[in-house]
Amino acid sequence: MPLIVMCGYPCSGKTRRAEELKNYFEQNTDRKVYVVGDGTMGVEKNTVYADSQKEKNVRGSLKAEVERRVNKDDIVILDSLNYIKGYRYELYCIIRHTQTPHCLVYCLTSAEVSSQWNATRDPAEQFTQEILDALVLRYEAPDSRNRWDSPLFTIQKEDTLPFEVISDAIFKRKAPPPNQSTQSQPLSSTNFLYELDKITQDVLMAILNAQKTSVPGDIIAVQGATEKIELTRSFNMAELRKLRRQFISYTKMHPTENIGQIANMFVQYLNKSLH
Repeated sequence: MPLIVMCGYPCSGKTRRAEELKNYFEQNTDRKVYVVGDGTMGVEKNTVYADSQKEKNVRGSLKAEVERRVNKDDIVILDSLNYIKGYRYELYCIIRHTQTPHCLVYCLTSAEVSSQWNATRDPAEQFTQEILDALVLRYEAPDSRNRWDSPLFTIQKEDTLPFEVISDAIFKRKAPPPNQSTQSQPLSSTNFLYELDKITQDVLMAILNAQKTSVPGDIIAVQGATEKIELTRSFNMAELRKLRRQFISYTKMHPTENIGQIANMFVQYLNKSLH
């Protein structure tokens, strides 16, 4: 039925909490519980998280498995870092399409505690300190003000999971409204596609114009977006156009009901894709 997304630093207790949730729901409901994650897929952490393309492929595989498992009867627990805002939004789109609720369980620890817990693991299961530090640095913490991060349960290491409250959140709450793509030809579809094309083109032009007077390391403000472009290097028109086409293709399949969010979504997508 619902999706529970685990979230947190490496070695923050996500797998232990996922197992606690699995045991609780198996003992207190008649639903099947599936755990999908790095462990179930045999991910070699230090190999995958040292290579951005391999990491991207693993995220894609995890998302595909979630999409295959999620339905209106079973419970799916995604036990992975899930540290990218854009990725959590993609998961939210899946549950909207399936018309089932979801929630996030955020295992909150300090970087120091995660590092200590990492050191107590079997050597074959440890992150290297370099990769752990890099993942902590890149981590985008969930924010309950975002609909894709809500309802959000923040759990610290000494806390007991609020099982009943989590259960209510996924069983007694209405599913989010469906994506426009699951409905028959919304009246706003023509306007949506026009705005999608125009806004993404405007963002590209803003980046190209800003690059004329900027240097790597600068932050570029984009009209209509609260998010800013991180200018890590010089970007050429060809790669920007390619990313724009990819974003448009994805967004056509998963339209947002809020056109005003398109610019922010595109900026987030570019920041995630341009390294």
